[in-house]
Amino acid sequence: MFRNKYAYLILVAATVVIADQVTKAVILKSLPLYDSLTVIPGLFDITHIHNPGGAFGFLADSGPGVRKLVFLFVSLMAMGLVAWFYIQTPPTHRFLATGFAMIFGGAVGNLIDRIRFGKVVDFLDFYVGRYHWPAFNVADSAISVGIGIFLLHLVLKKMPE
Repeated sequence: MFRNKYAYLILVAATVVIADQVTKAVILKSLPLYDSLTVIPGLFDITHIHNPGGAFGFLADSGPGVRKLVFLFVSLMAMGLVAWFYIQTPPTHRFLATGFAMIFGGAVGNLIDRIRFGKVVDFLDFYVGRYHWPAFNVADSAISVGIGIFLLHLVLKKMPE
């Protein structure tokens, strides 16, 4: 790992945030809201949508003020918790540290959208026939991969002591 574990956190998280924000900017500029581009027919489209709620549309029907406060609070608490886990992770657990840094970067990426737009820009749309996975973005992907790394460490009992 980097000699300075905080530099590593910043590098990984910043990479996630930059990739997330650049891809969202491209979508916002080049694809009208609710339009789709088929990438792999029957499996994957790029579809421009905005999610005012959380994961799977959680709180989507609540007022914008309530959503903003709840998601700002939850995001900051989650980022603090993930930062604490990251700080507690010893240098011997680089893969786990990378997972926490990815979660942190993803949380920052989506928080930027919530502050700027009051909702999150999503565009990765996977489906099989009429069965759709909710659309998501690069930040969501980083969070999911980071959580997967954390769960893998838990299941394999590779957590730091």
